[in-house]
Amino acid sequence: MKITAALLAAALVAAPAITLAQTPAHNIAARQANQQRRIANGVKSGQLTRSETRHLERQERGIQREKRAMKAQNNGHLTRQDRRVIAHQQNQESRRIYAKKHNARVR
Repeated sequence: MKITAALLAAALVAAPAITLAQTPAHNIAARQANQQRRIANGVKSGQLTRSETRHLERQERGIQREKRAMKAQNNGHLTRQDRRVIAHQQNQESRRIYAKKHNARVR
């Protein structure tokens, strides 16, 4: 029983690290498109106010600007560390989108 719990805990800790290390650049673009859809749906449904939408869009532009700068430093490619940083930023942005869509403020 203790061994099973220890193996499960080790697997849960290792899984995010494996996922981040294997995040290809096309997943970054797909996530960005998905987050844009989520923002658009929030606007359409009235879950996002104008100021919330403006803030989320500004954050998205910042991530894209940073991604372009990272690529410019590495001859058009993202390093593994760059992908990790962008994935982390996209995770934060995803949580922001969820929070703003579910904060009881409506347009």
